[in-house]
Amino acid sequence: MLPHVESSNVAASVDKLLAERGTSLLSMKEVIAAVRKRTGTERSDADLAGLITKKAALLGVAVLSD
Repeated sequence: MLPHVESSNVAASVDKLLAERGTSLLSMKEVIAAVRKRTGTERSDADLAGLITKKAALLGVAVLSD
């Protein structure tokens, strides 16, 4: 069985999204929804939340866990 391959780079999409909205306070649910809309990823909410949290910390962006 082959692993699922995503058509777009989710990590790069998260970077771009956080950079675009970096000055405002973001909701985790809103960011996850935006990443799903942009990429069509089937990753779990928990996986995306972990990725977003790590990327936001590196960029110094505040994300509310809701």
